[in-house]
Amino acid sequence: MKKAKPLVYDLQDRLINYASMIIEIVRNLPSDRVGNYLDGQLLRSGTSPALHYGEAQAAESRKDFLHKMKVCLKELRETKNCLAIQEKAGFHTNHPALRETEELIAIFVASIKTAERKKEG
Repeated sequence: MKKAKPLVYDLQDRLINYASMIIEIVRNLPSDRVGNYLDGQLLRSGTSPALHYGEAQAAESRKDFLHKMKVCLKELRETKNCLAIQEKAGFHTNHPALRETEELIAIFVASIKTAERKKEG
């Protein structure tokens, strides 16, 4: 009997998959004034965390790491609001990206708190 492979949790891969999900939402927004505005906002804020997290992994100091992680968190919160506006406006309903955004926010909040505690100690 084969042993089950342990699940490897890679936040970078998860953020890349998340960015891909956001790109798919953007592709499906209408090509009108509202859709164009929202797709630009969502595309920037929804793909940014993957890019900034990559930078955080190569941070030059703990302070630099914290700053980049906080940028990721800020962008995720912006994305959450943009998705909520789109949902309220009827562009999509209960999209999985909204739940994933909330989970990623929780991960980044916890990571930032841990890094700040280590900084103090």
